[in-house]
Amino acid sequence: MKQLNTDVAVIGAGTAGLSAYRAVKAAGLQALLIEGGPYGTTCARVGCMPSKLLIAAAEAAHTAASAAPFGVHVDGVRIDGRQVMERVKSERDRFVGFVLESVESIPAADKVRGYARFLSDTVLQVDDHTEITASRVIIATGSSPFVPDPYKALGDRVIVNDDVFDWADLPGSAMVVGAGVIGLELGQALARLGVRVRMVNRSGGLGGLTDPEVRASAQAAFQSELDLSLNTTIQQVRRLDDQVEVRYQREGESERTERFDYLLVAAGRRPNVQSLDLHNTSAVLDDKGMPEYDPATLQLGSSPIFIAGDVNGVLPLLHEAADDGQIAGENAVAYPRVEPGARRAPMAVVFSDPQLAQAGVRFKDLPKHGVVIGEVDFANQGRSRVMLKNRGKLRVYARVEDGRFLGAEMAGPAMEHIAHLLAWAVQKELCITDMLKMPFYHPVVEEGLRTALRDAAKKLMAAELEHVCEGDQAVNNA
Repeated sequence: MKQLNTDVAVIGAGTAGLSAYRAVKAAGLQALLIEGGPYGTTCARVGCMPSKLLIAAAEAAHTAASAAPFGVHVDGVRIDGRQVMERVKSERDRFVGFVLESVESIPAADKVRGYARFLSDTVLQVDDHTEITASRVIIATGSSPFVPDPYKALGDRVIVNDDVFDWADLPGSAMVVGAGVIGLELGQALARLGVRVRMVNRSGGLGGLTDPEVRASAQAAFQSELDLSLNTTIQQVRRLDDQVEVRYQREGESERTERFDYLLVAAGRRPNVQSLDLHNTSAVLDDKGMPEYDPATLQLGSSPIFIAGDVNGVLPLLHEAADDGQIAGENAVAYPRVEPGARRAPMAVVFSDPQLAQAGVRFKDLPKHGVVIGEVDFANQGRSRVMLKNRGKLRVYARVEDGRFLGAEMAGPAMEHIAHLLAWAVQKELCITDMLKMPFYHPVVEEGLRTALRDAAKKLMAAELEHVCEGDQAVNNA
């Protein structure tokens, strides 16, 4: 067996792994990049880029099919499923190619092909051909779609998002299990491309939204065009030839049975840790085999092992994975003198229609007291109504104590851009009054944001007056 020694071993050559490798090399240390699967990140191969290509095709179809209210009548819209998928795969491969070029620029001596497992904190075995001794190790093995055991008997009729981008043609029908980010994006895109889609979710959750007002506005928008069933349980699935028969029940309603060409499971992802043999390390593992680690430093206990990217199970987003890799790489270099990494303001976007987004503190994480909420309903917002995209709500959160903007959740048009503005505001620690001093053009969707900020400002003023009145009352009582 081949023996190798290095300063840092990085397991996984995805977004986090590549970021960690570069951080180590930039510090002048030796590093080995270990990868057993195909090169190319999850985002490029089966995540953000191919899904946006499918969504772009769906938007084109939807625009053509729904132009009549503008007085524009498009007769006979025809969707060529094969042509749709050819473009998705062709452009996907182009994006993957850019990643592969980056990997190819890494010296061959720094790359080890195969799957690594721990023999100890600092010794790895790669397949049956190489043993690596490293002073520090970074785990960046990513995550994989989760398929519950009862569905596995469906064979190739049960699929995950990765499989969609291998289709040669669009199917006739699909049930989408899960109304999170992946389920909403793919489910709506397929429906707009002519696939008969039913989307079900076990809970009332929708796209990761935690603000009940925003979630309700999004739910109303989606249910106006999609067969979306929340609080729904699947009772039984079985394969019938090349179809899936699904028996399901929505809360408070009778059971229903339908058949679909595919069951698309979008019920979350699981960290890729099972094959790492972490029990051979000093890491403390939970009942699912996940190691305990410090989310600020990404270090496993006091060991020389760090964990970065989707595999840590926190935020499966490309920019977060890149930041994780940088933090893990820098702390591996500095070990044992590790430090909390610098984090950017949280931000997440769902590329559905309406778009869903979050910036800063989520509603569920707000303090119980001392917060005001400003909102705008896009139903009558000028630019949104012009575009017939006037659906959804945006709610901003501010601290009463000093008027500081804390965060927002939103559903509406162009929320990918609004979310960026608001994440910047969080990171710059702006107050609501500071934000209202910024320029707002007319007519733009951002004027809706100004409406929400003005609403928050009024409530902050009312809260301040209330505090003054309470103080006066206390003096009078004395």
